[in-house]
Order: sequence, then structure tokens, then C-alpha cells
Amino acid sequence: MDIMNDNNVEYYPWGGEFTVCSPTSCVAVVLLNIDYTPSCDKVAIYGHLKTENIGVEKIVANVISNPYIRFLIICGDEIRGHKSGGSLVALNKNGIDKNNRIRDAPGAIPYIENLNREAIERFRSQIETIDLIGIKNVDKINKTIDECIEKKPSSFGKPYIAVRITPEAVASFKDKRALHSKIIIDYMGKVKKRKG
Repeated sequence: MDIMNDNNVEYYPWGGEFTVCSPTSCVAVVLLNIDYTPSCDKVAIYGHLKTENIGVEKIVANVISNPYIRFLIICGDEIRGHKSGGSLVALNKNGIDKNNRIRDAPGAIPYIENLNREAIERFRSQIETIDLIGIKNVDKINKTIDECIEKKPSSFGKPYIAVRITPEAVASFKDKRALHSKIIIDYMGKVKKRKG
């Protein structure tokens, strides 16, 4: 999905399962274990977060592509084992260490492998995370969205487009265990298709 702004710059380059709303809103909403739909005239984008690595990377890359987004509200019950919401909050607060691990993240494997440090620092500078982890009360979430909008922050400047992850084949190897000569592996390490 390519979402272009008025200057023909592509927003949200990493794709994913999210809903695009008002492009100039200052608020994005991350949904954990919650059945909630924000008002599309109030938020720029919203979607679910499941993992503390690739999921966090996609959110960071997509959010920093839209300089109007200044607040990231994280709500709902934490994802067991992954602790992806807490890992996203920790990334914004603490950054990453020399091994690309999110500092003080509660997740099992909170490593940032596909974003450079410049993208991480842009996220930390541009975005204020609002930690509503554990909150499922719709009135409380809506009130927080309104409070962020009332602050009327300015745009952060130009969009920042991080390196793209695309579902294109990035590796292949000869498969001698099957009738096919090649297996194509996608960016997630899964078999995408076989070629004969």
C-alpha cells in the first residue's frame, strides 16, 4: 500500500496490517490485545502490534515516515511472552545497545536488525509514547487522543524513509531434498515459493 502525501512523498513504506486515516493528525495508535477502533478523523494511523522485533521495526519505520505524527498511544493488554508494547516504550525511552537490543525491554527477543541508528534516533526525537498498556477503557483512550490533539504540535519536518522491508525474495539455496531445484526465502525467513 503506497500512501502519498501532498508532496508526493510515500508515507508508511513498510506496509503491514494497519488503517490509514487523517494524514496530518499528530496521533498514531498501537493496539495490543484490544478490540477498539479509534476515530479516523482524529488519528493518522492505527493497527495491532504483536512482536517485539519485526513488529516494532515496522511501527517505527512507518511512524517516522509521517512527520505530522508526534504521539504514539499504546493501549490494550500486553502480548504474553513478547511484551511488544513494553518493548516499544523502552525503545522510545532508552534506544538500543551495541548489539541492537532494545535497552531495558521486557520482551523475549527485542532486537532491532533492520533499522539504522539514525532511524531509531529520529523515532526517539519525533515521537512521544503514551503508555496506556493495560488500559482497555475506550473513554480513557479517546480522552488521551483528544489531549494529544489539543497540544497542536508542529510537523517534525521532512518525512524520514527508512530502508524498506519488502516481501520480495532475498535469498535462495539449492534444495536437494525435494524435486525442486530452488527454494526462495522471504525476509521473514519463511519459504515463499519453490522454483523448479
